[in-house]
Amino acid sequence: MAFVQQSSPHARNARPTSRVMLWVIIAALPGLLAQVGFFGWGNLINVVWCIAVAVGSEAAFLTLRKKPVAFFLRDNTAAVTGLLLGLSLPQFAPWWVSGIAVVTAIVIAKQLYGGLGSNPFNPAMVGYALVLISFPVAMTTNWAEPSGLFNGAPDFTDTLGRIFSASQTSFDGWTMATPLDEYKHQIASHTAAEVLNHPMFGDGIAKGWEWVNLAFLAGGLLLVFLRIITWHIPAGFLGGLAVMSLAFGSNADQYAPLTLHLLAGGTMLGAFFIATDPVSAATSHQGKLIYGAGIGILIYIIRTWGNYPDAVAFSVLLLNFAVPFIDHYTPPRTYGHHKPRRGVPGRNQG
Repeated sequence: MAFVQQSSPHARNARPTSRVMLWVIIAALPGLLAQVGFFGWGNLINVVWCIAVAVGSEAAFLTLRKKPVAFFLRDNTAAVTGLLLGLSLPQFAPWWVSGIAVVTAIVIAKQLYGGLGSNPFNPAMVGYALVLISFPVAMTTNWAEPSGLFNGAPDFTDTLGRIFSASQTSFDGWTMATPLDEYKHQIASHTAAEVLNHPMFGDGIAKGWEWVNLAFLAGGLLLVFLRIITWHIPAGFLGGLAVMSLAFGSNADQYAPLTLHLLAGGTMLGAFFIATDPVSAATSHQGKLIYGAGIGILIYIIRTWGNYPDAVAFSVLLLNFAVPFIDHYTPPRTYGHHKPRRGVPGRNQG
């Protein structure tokens, strides 16, 4: 794969990768706490399990490659991959499903490409997409009801037993479809008012999900404020999704309204924590806007007319394919020149 060569001067970031990844983990904590508060212990258990598998898988593969294990594990990238999968997977997902997702992300999507900085696709989304396609029942029937941690949700022991037991039938009364999935299937035979009257939609948005998304939004804005990420990808992501929703989904009796697209599912997690992966995302500011907007547009298309109610993983991976093309046509301005070097080689530029 040919990559765009950036011209000097090159600014050196004083923050090492390990510290950047640590800030990403810290910024994701409000979203994790909101998930625990509204959906029980499942996501916390998934996060701990996925991080352990991610670190173990990376250590094992680094040993096979005869690389210094401690040196590479200190960058915290494996922990972030496990964290993102733990946040994204259903609360009651079986341990082996999450384990397969993590091993796929670390070994196949990251290490087989050469490790950190060499992977063309977002590792966490590769693992998520694999298990979603391979185990659709386990990935669609294990979402917890937003009953709340202190309002009758299964306790820590029961949740742990559900995730790590062979049986997946004991908590059927505590599982449900996601709001986006429910709305998409019910709107075909009901009005928007009738669908939104379901208890899962709370005050007309998505009970519990809106606070989870707002918590991830707060964490994402912290990353922007600290300049861990720039605003371009999240703005393009949310802008593309909003424009498509306003253009094609103005009739709530046909398609999900904008509030559901923004505050249900993994929208804010995807916009600020997943799409902004510095390795697999576009590099220039203009390219980041195009990249983010493309993800938002694809999310709306797949959610509305496709078979998958959330679509963040597939949209990110499809735009990962397009990153070399985007970078080729949106290079940053070369230092000392008025315009970026783009177009047909040999023409007068600058």
